[in-house]
This record gives sequence, C-alpha cells and structure tokens, in this order.
Amino acid sequence: MRLATWNVNSLRSRIGRVEAFLERHDVDVLALQETKAREEQVPLMGLQSMGYEVAYAGTNQWNGVAVLSRVGLEDVEVGFPGQPGWGDPAESEARAVGATCGGVRVWSLYVPNGRKVDDPHYVYKLDWLARLRDAAQPWRDTPTALVGDWNIAPTDEDVFDPRQFATSTHVTPRERAAFQGFLDDGYVDVVRPHAPGPEVYTYWDYYRQRFERNRGLRIDFVLGSGPFAERVTGAFIDREERAGQGASDHAPVVVDLD
Repeated sequence: MRLATWNVNSLRSRIGRVEAFLERHDVDVLALQETKAREEQVPLMGLQSMGYEVAYAGTNQWNGVAVLSRVGLEDVEVGFPGQPGWGDPAESEARAVGATCGGVRVWSLYVPNGRKVDDPHYVYKLDWLARLRDAAQPWRDTPTALVGDWNIAPTDEDVFDPRQFATSTHVTPRERAAFQGFLDDGYVDVVRPHAPGPEVYTYWDYYRQRFERNRGLRIDFVLGSGPFAERVTGAFIDREERAGQGASDHAPVVVDLD
C-alpha cells in the first residue's frame, strides 16, 4: 500500500494537480487537508472515475479534510472522540476525518495553527492536541496512521532558521511537548528514517521566494502506531510538487507499506 498526505490549500483550485499526483505516484490512499470547501462544491467525479472512494469533512471556505482510497473505505468518522470546538458558541471544525482503508486506520488531521502565543487560538491548539492524544491512545495496538498538517516543527532541524521563530508559534516548548507526547505514547515518525538530515521541509510560505531559497519548515507528518510502523518500507517528500505555477505551499509526504 502507498499512503500519502498533502495540505492541498484548496481542493477546488488544485483538483487537477491532485489527480495527476495520484496517477504519477500510484497512490492507494491520500489524506488531504485544507480542502476549503463543502463536499458538494468539489468536483470529485474525476477521482471517483479513477477508483477512489472519498470520506470528506468540510463546511465552508476554511479548514476541511478528506481521505481518498482505492483499497476500501470503511467506518468513516468525522471528528475524533472529545474533539474540542472553536468560536462562540464553540463548534467542532472540519479538522479530522478517519477511515479504515485496506485494514489501516487513517486519520487525516489539520491541527489548528495557533496564530500567536498570546492568542486564544494557541490555547485551543494545545487543547485540541491533548484531546487527540487521549483519543489516540486506544488505537496504538492496531495499524493506525495519524497524518496531516500538524502545524508544529518539533525540532530546530525542522526550521530553516530557528532564530526567526523564537517568539512565534509552531516551535514553542508547549507545542513541541504536545507533539512529543504522541511519540512517548508509542507513535513513530515513520518518514524521518527515510528522509534524514536537516532541511527536509514540507512547507514553504509564498512570501519572498521562500521555496526557491529553501526557507521552509517540516510540519507535515505521518505518525504510525507500532503495527503500522513495522510495515513501512520507505518514505519520501515530493518536493517537486511544491514547484511551479499554482502549487500548494505544502509538499506531499508519501509512505510505502508492505
């Protein structure tokens, strides 16, 4: 099985790129984040004609997640147990959808950004991660993948210049501790062993030619349970998908299983 995750930054705008990516890399399961549309607004017929079933969660032009699978799509769940809401009144956002694909439980996750350290959204982000960690603990004994845009660079190696982010979100001790909590619980960053070393980024802001200058962040991850991780045979970041006209600001992350 080949599994990929990609913050596509508007599925409607990049549906052609998604279809081409799936075909080019022969992907079986693709988790998407930031689809930015309701399901009825997205032209899914091309994906369906390629043999993909779609589990989708999206309510407006913000957020939105999906799982595409050509190896089965069962037990679809929108939102994880205990997922906190945002707003006044607080409502659950379209940030998590889970489905079982070919015997693997895949969760497509779009972790809240946090905005600024003194912003209520930062507190929401930490609460969201804590609730996800609680929900994910019973899943550790089965093949489970927590994939998507985590909006956290867990080490300085995952940031092009840590000094520029000294007072920003994504790198604060509390965010990094929240990410580390999943590793402490037994989830494994299955990509790093196959993409070692510094500057293996997955996100480059559109600002000031950040991609061309390789001023990026590594914030998109595949965290696998033990039974998932032991099946991983390879992984890579499709950096070239970030290049060119009309690209998302994120690159897809691809993982192979036996």
